[in-house]
Amino acid sequence: MQLRTSERKSAKIRLSLQGPSGSGKTFSSLQLAYGLVGDWKKIAVIDTENGSADLYSELGTYYVLAITEPYNPERYIEAIKLCESNGIECIIIDSISHEWNGKGGCLEIHEKTTAAMRIPNSFTSWAQVSPRHQSFIDAILQCCSHVITTIRSKTDYVITERNGKQVPVKMGMAPVTRDGFEYEVTISLDIDNEHFASCSKDRTNLFAGKPKFQISIETGKLIKAWCNAAVTIEYVKQLINNAITMDELNKLFLKYPSLNQQLSADYTKRKHEILSIKSLLTPQNQGNGNGTKIS
Repeated sequence: MQLRTSERKSAKIRLSLQGPSGSGKTFSSLQLAYGLVGDWKKIAVIDTENGSADLYSELGTYYVLAITEPYNPERYIEAIKLCESNGIECIIIDSISHEWNGKGGCLEIHEKTTAAMRIPNSFTSWAQVSPRHQSFIDAILQCCSHVITTIRSKTDYVITERNGKQVPVKMGMAPVTRDGFEYEVTISLDIDNEHFASCSKDRTNLFAGKPKFQISIETGKLIKAWCNAAVTIEYVKQLINNAITMDELNKLFLKYPSLNQQLSADYTKRKHEILSIKSLLTPQNQGNGNGTKIS
């Protein structure tokens, strides 16, 4: 264990776009991806939406990896790893809803698992399904590329009583994926049928509390700037060279432990310089024997 101060590192974005059919999730995700990496050949779409990714091929020469049923978690994981191994810098998963609610997805796996039990128990059968779904989530979170996921949404209703009658009341749009996915991502955006986005979760503080907006390439560039606004080796080197006391140098060493090995020579060099200056200023070296200080 090691207690250290907080440190911003360069980041890979995990972003979700949620909206109903026709809201522009695929197009918006491509705009975001290009803003993030600036090269269409570094973008790949894992397409489960019957070729919808190819509809925007006029934008640029990006890659498409089509997957069909069964939409089990392992097929998604295989697709993510294939994109990574080919040097893709931004992976768009369009959409993750099939992994949960598609043919061969988690809900169907759960249903079949329950039906196959000698004494069917819906709760117990989740023990076989949840780890597979979590492996899919882990593949997204641990990916070395930026990952943008699209999520289908459907109108959500609750039953309430009005004038003595039970009536359905529209409560908004519910994402078609397992509850809690929004907690896994860095940014979660909701897109309406007029193609305007609003922020429902934002760890970057770029969009939280802001008015609705239309997603563009500039939106991706804005997120890219946030991802790259991290402590660099060059920045810490400058701080090391500017340190004038051992206390300052020690604080830097403790503040950036992840860079200590790479900057070992710089720390050692500056340490010797500080100690050399200090030795010149010790009492026995501060005068010339006649009570006169060295200027």
